[in-house]
Amino acid sequence: MHVDQFLAEFGHIASAPHGIKTLRTLILNLAVSGRLTVQYPNEKVSVLLEDIGKKRKQLRIQGETREIKKLQSIPSELPWKLPANWDWVRFSELCSFASGRTPSRQEGRYWNTGDYPWFSIADMVHGKTIYKSRETVSEVAKLDVFKCESVKAGSLLMSFKLSIGRLSILGVDGFHNEAIIAIYPFDQSLRSYFLTCMSVFVLTVKNKAAIKGYTLNRASISNILIALPPREEIIRIVNKIDELMFICDKLEAQQQEREKLCKITRTATLHALANAEDSLKLELAWARTNANMSLLLDCEQGFIDLQYSLTKLAVRGFLSNWTKESSPLAEIKEECSSLKQEYIYRGWLRTRKPIAPKLHEHENDAYPSHWGILPLDEVAVIIGGITKGHTLRGKDVRSCLYLSVANVQRGFFDLTEMKRIEVPVHQIEKYRVESGDLLIVEGGDWDKVGRTAIWAGELPDCLHQNHIFKARVPSSVLLNEWVELVLNSEIGRDYFAGASKQTTNLASINMTQLRSFPLPIPPISEQIAILQKVNHLLSICQKLKQQRFELYDVAQMLATAAISSITGIQIEDKEKVKVPKTKLVSTLRVGVSPANSERAPLAAILIRNNEGMPAKTLWQTSRLEIDAFYQQLKIEMARGWIVQPKVAYMREVEAS
Repeated sequence: MHVDQFLAEFGHIASAPHGIKTLRTLILNLAVSGRLTVQYPNEKVSVLLEDIGKKRKQLRIQGETREIKKLQSIPSELPWKLPANWDWVRFSELCSFASGRTPSRQEGRYWNTGDYPWFSIADMVHGKTIYKSRETVSEVAKLDVFKCESVKAGSLLMSFKLSIGRLSILGVDGFHNEAIIAIYPFDQSLRSYFLTCMSVFVLTVKNKAAIKGYTLNRASISNILIALPPREEIIRIVNKIDELMFICDKLEAQQQEREKLCKITRTATLHALANAEDSLKLELAWARTNANMSLLLDCEQGFIDLQYSLTKLAVRGFLSNWTKESSPLAEIKEECSSLKQEYIYRGWLRTRKPIAPKLHEHENDAYPSHWGILPLDEVAVIIGGITKGHTLRGKDVRSCLYLSVANVQRGFFDLTEMKRIEVPVHQIEKYRVESGDLLIVEGGDWDKVGRTAIWAGELPDCLHQNHIFKARVPSSVLLNEWVELVLNSEIGRDYFAGASKQTTNLASINMTQLRSFPLPIPPISEQIAILQKVNHLLSICQKLKQQRFELYDVAQMLATAAISSITGIQIEDKEKVKVPKTKLVSTLRVGVSPANSERAPLAAILIRNNEGMPAKTLWQTSRLEIDAFYQQLKIEMARGWIVQPKVAYMREVEAS
């Protein structure tokens, strides 16, 4: 290895996405190619192989091992070049191995009680010693029910299904299932070498498509090529790997601490920006935001949070110059009232009592003084959608496409899957969605409530389901885009989260709550200016996001190229591996109880469960998509509503 080259590339590798993982790969690749430690001419691998041959012959005579079948010769084209005193050897020439099995029904009665340790892939942690809760053999183990001998403590286990190449040390006498092999090296020095370096050799086999059904068979395991150093160098290699991996652990801990500080900085900075109370505080918040921009945009969540902050500033009137005009509230109300009368005349709407906007005390001063605030009911005609399941016998019906909750996203429509409904012909016009209509989600998972998109006439004769409200704004001095911006902003999200009726699994708003939404209304010229500014800023965010991801890709390619250049080894796992089932193991508990007005749906679930909940259970209870769940969990942890667990890790669940 060229030290100068490594030092020159170190920054690129460590700072790249998954950089520490890449460094670990580099260390192992250097180790198995003989570039991590010094070679001494007097140390010969032939001495080790001779001793191994004697041991293998002795075990064969004693009947403890069998003749190796289907053993292939060493190929002429080898994975990488080795030092002169190393050699390539097949795995089964260095050790014997045995797979486990599924317990019989009789045996399972005892293993399932935990009286005798039994292990699966889900129990294995790579490079670690694994235990069970009961570490001693009970009287049950003495019963004549077990059809095989236990694997002794200290044995090396390797998975060859799903997480292929995962290695662990057995901490207690026990049994294991058929997806794991126990490895018995013919020389004691090989045990630590396999534990640290075996994953590199297994990956080479995987890249040569030796896997069938995401499983290594006995023949492919036997023929794994091992780059074998002399016995003395194995000791130096293992010690050096342990030393360097410890440094990687420290680097990884520092990076995690940095990420934690980035999250804290982002939360505090953007909260101050979005909630600035006057121009002076806004100026200070902008300066702080600019100073921390590299930290704010360090991950995808940073872009999402920044966009929310910008839209909230826009809705509060901080992204445009104020005019001396007043809001045309009377004109807007008059045009809306006229359309309502038309709907009532057609029988599409019943006469409703006037409604006042629901304002919190602080919201009266949340907007510029020359703006107006009206309930959504006085600026838009709102009607519910068509309900499925009505009797249509004897009626003239037509099959029409309709919009459901899944189709209405925040600011856009997902029309990849559209459903049809039989509807009476005379009702089609009432429920038809016209260009410019605002479609608002009534209920479902709590994060979906109130999300809004403007229909642009994408499909003809398209209706809306009863879980989608349709709001039609008739005034020319109130832009649909402005209403959509407000409803989808953090202000709108907070209102719907506070107003909605929430159960354990679902949340929803009714017509009255939607009609009561307090809509801020600036003069039309300011609406136009704000929308232009928002679109400009969001387009910049999108470009920065794209550039950031392109930089990540380039950094990853540079890191990969650096490893190949330094080691001369090109190991790239191109296989599309079947994703194993996993389980998030941790317990979440309530920290500081949120106020009633604060949107904390996950904390609310935990409050109802005083003992706390595993993260997976909380996710399932919330019924959120996994990305939305983690996004909300981060928010509530950052605000102290949920206490971050001391230990949280992903654990693989054995496939049935």
